[in-house]
Formats: sequence, structure tokens, C-alpha cells
Amino acid sequence: MIVTPVPGGVPDLARALLWCELALVLFVSLGRSAVYSVVSLVAALTAPGPLSGQAANLNNSLAPDRPWLDLTYQLLRIVFALVPVGLAAYLLARSATSLREVWLRPWKGGVDGQGTGGGWGRDVGVGALLAAGVGSVGVAFYLATFALGTNLTVVAQSLPGQWWQYPVLVLAAFENAVLEECVVLGFVLVRLRQLGFCDTAAIGLAALLRGSYHLYQGLGGFVGNLVMGLLFGWLYRRWGRVTPFVVTHTLLDVGAFVGYAVLAGHVSWLPTLG
Repeated sequence: MIVTPVPGGVPDLARALLWCELALVLFVSLGRSAVYSVVSLVAALTAPGPLSGQAANLNNSLAPDRPWLDLTYQLLRIVFALVPVGLAAYLLARSATSLREVWLRPWKGGVDGQGTGGGWGRDVGVGALLAAGVGSVGVAFYLATFALGTNLTVVAQSLPGQWWQYPVLVLAAFENAVLEECVVLGFVLVRLRQLGFCDTAAIGLAALLRGSYHLYQGLGGFVGNLVMGLLFGWLYRRWGRVTPFVVTHTLLDVGAFVGYAVLAGHVSWLPTLG
């Protein structure tokens, strides 16, 4: 993956500024989520009963019994959650890093591997294939770790049955995908390489970050997302595009959120509480 080197000037100051930018973006987004996830896991481990008897709640109602206010809160949450993506893009552009090169590098095409081909259509196709593979393995892994008692019961959605329930779940899935892939792959991984980390170390640290902010789900959620992060990091190093991973992540979360809304309580194999 081609990464723009650290800008000129005083090298030590440039490196310090890059570290500050990295820390600030994480502390207002996924790094903050990782801290809360660690605390949530400690709380779950020290609570009475097994992990599988406790819930990890996603997509909760924010104003029970007031559906229009609830919808307003949900949409505001989605919009403001994407602000760190804009901050990351601004900081990359300000440091003379080409967003096209690190977020939307053209697909290689042709017999000789030169030129371009595919674009957005190829993003969708590759992302969908990747989602099918990762999703099938992910469901099996979640069910296995739940059976072993190392994962909480993931309640993927508990929104009221209003007309906007499914649109909000799809928007939430897209928001998660854009935030995580643009920040983890398109900013953290890029900045770590600019700071001198080798590909292996940068991919490993980015994957560790991805696993850490899923610790609220239990140890299974951490390991599963760590492995997915390693795969995504390796593929991103080859492709230099975040868009296929946004497609993959969106489809995975739509399947989890909407699938839970449709199947919970109607199939025996999907863990639920109560």
C-alpha cells in the first residue's frame, strides 16, 4: 500500500503531531468505545451468573413510548457518529495525504494488472462476496462461543415496531461501516504506516483496536473481530480502497440487525433473553 510520507519540517515534531492526531480521532470515536467496552466486559465478568445470561444491547430505543422523538434521537445519533470520519479525512488531506490514494485507489485491471477497472460496481461485488464468507463464519463462531459461555447474548436491536424501524437499522449499519472502516483502515492503519510501523505491525495493531471496541460482547466478540480485522487489514494493504469493506460491513450489520428483528423469538437456534 502506497502511503504518503510524513510531511517535511522538524521530524520529531511531525511525528508528535501525527501521534496527537491519531489519539484525538480515536478518543472521540472508536478508542473511546474501546475503553467503555473494557469496562463493560469487567462489569459482566464480575456480575452474578454466566456471560451468556447477560445481554449486549445494540440499537436501543432512546425515547420509549415517544416514537417521533425516538426517531429524531436515532437519526441525530447516526449523523453525529460520522463526524470523526470527516475529522480523519480533514487531517489526512491537511498532511498532504491523498484521500483518493488511501481511500479510493483505483482497482488494478487488465491482463498485465495495470490500468483501472471495476470502480464502485466492483466494490459492491467484492464486498458482497466477502460479506457472504465472513458472515457465515461469523454466525457459526458466535453460536459456538455463546455455547461455550464466553460471549454475552447479543441483542442486535430493541427498537419499537414503528414504520421507521427497518430504515433506521439499515442506516445504523451503514453508519457503523463508514465509521469503522474509514477510521480503522483509512486512518489508523495509514497513520501507523506513516509513523514507521511495518505492514504486519500496523495491521496487527489496527485489528487489535477493532477487537477491543467489541469486548462488550464478550471474549468471542473480541476474538472474532480481531481475526476479521487481520483479514480486512491484509486485503486493504493489497487493494488500497475502503469502499469494499464499507459494503461488506454494511451487509454484515444489516444481516445482524434486521435478521435479529425478524428471527428473534421465532427460531430456536438464535440466542435471546427471556
